[in-house]
Amino acid sequence: MTNNRRDFLKTATALGTAASFTKSAFAARPAGRIIGANDRINIGVIGCGGRGSGVARDMAIAGETENARIAMACDVYQKRVNKVAAQHKVKGTLDYREVLDNPEIDAVYIATPDHWHAAIAIAAMDKGKDVYVEKPMCHTIGEAKQLVNTVKETKRVLQVGSQTTSGDQWAKAKKAIADGMIGDMLLSQGSYHRNSFDGEWNYPIDAAAGPNSKGEDYIDWKTFLGTATPRPFDPDRYFRFRKYWDYSGGIATDLFYHVVAPMNICWGEPQFPHKVMAGGGIYEFHDEREVPDTFHLIGDYPKGHSLVLSSSLANSQHIPGLIRGHAGTLTMVDHGKFESYSPYISVRPEIRNKKYIDPTWPGRFGTEEEVRINVPQEDIMQKHIANFLSCMRTRQKPTLDVETGSRAQVLITMAVQSYRQGKVLYFNEKTWEVTDHPPVAVQGTVAPKKA
Repeated sequence: MTNNRRDFLKTATALGTAASFTKSAFAARPAGRIIGANDRINIGVIGCGGRGSGVARDMAIAGETENARIAMACDVYQKRVNKVAAQHKVKGTLDYREVLDNPEIDAVYIATPDHWHAAIAIAAMDKGKDVYVEKPMCHTIGEAKQLVNTVKETKRVLQVGSQTTSGDQWAKAKKAIADGMIGDMLLSQGSYHRNSFDGEWNYPIDAAAGPNSKGEDYIDWKTFLGTATPRPFDPDRYFRFRKYWDYSGGIATDLFYHVVAPMNICWGEPQFPHKVMAGGGIYEFHDEREVPDTFHLIGDYPKGHSLVLSSSLANSQHIPGLIRGHAGTLTMVDHGKFESYSPYISVRPEIRNKKYIDPTWPGRFGTEEEVRINVPQEDIMQKHIANFLSCMRTRQKPTLDVETGSRAQVLITMAVQSYRQGKVLYFNEKTWEVTDHPPVAVQGTVAPKKA
């Protein structure tokens, strides 16, 4: 994937996407409507499947207090278009370009398969629209860089839809680390395990639906494929797209994004990994899937700490989400479920030979074996949406902005590549290049810890 934005879009066109990208589009970008405090925000939904229709309802609820509404619905499956359009009493379409070309649409919510996220988000921002895009932010590292560049060029608001990042525990964890409660970070860990039929991505298949069907059973298969490998219609690939590499990264992109994104908030500043390795396999579900049902990764970071993640779709037992430091251990999610409410975060000091590793700890934080910091219970989905809508008016960065989102994206996409190639991979932050050998700057070294 080229790092030149125009080449990226021209490549997308040449490979047969439904988008019409031309050089003239960049010459005269619409600035987008200036939205005042009392102006209503009109949102177009692109992707009306289970996730898209559900979040569209949440957006409509948020809109009752945030002065926003669902104003248009789009999908490549006519039945889904009809359903969401009827729910919100709006126009529906099979062609997302109609949404982007509508001057009344201020923002788009993108809930398509992963391989369409970047192309639609970039086209939307070029049309002066703000973007709320489901996780993962995109499908490739090249696309992540294009999104970062496009946000900078267009000055649009982009919120990545990992709503768990709006939970208050991550900000509290960030402060605890900044206050020195755990000392230098060494190792972060997390998991995302589950054991359910839907959790296997074996979603129901509508037997009557397809590209040769009529009426509400019609699926625009060619548009669904976009830049992916051309192939005859396959209902399993359409309805269960997360099982296939062309449209998804499997566990890494669907589940681990919800762990890596909040970790980046906890760490104090978003970070790119410099080395990533991954493993796992198809151990239980020997169906049509290409992606593993059990997966794990290790990401090493230049500042001298690592992140270890594990997941299985065939076992629901999580491990605690925590960050280990030399002076203490910070637990953000004791039950391990990053998308579920945790009433507190806790810090336990490290003690060796009955002495605190950090001798200043008792004077600063007390002598209890565990310090608990309460976390308020909130509707994080509503909070995440409200944050996006507020930022549309203020033009501030949202909670999960494109820079933070790109750090999470690079790790999980590199993990997919590592798994598929059977290699340890390295990332050059300056060039955004992934190689199977370390850049000279990091060969055999890790940044020294602060004195």
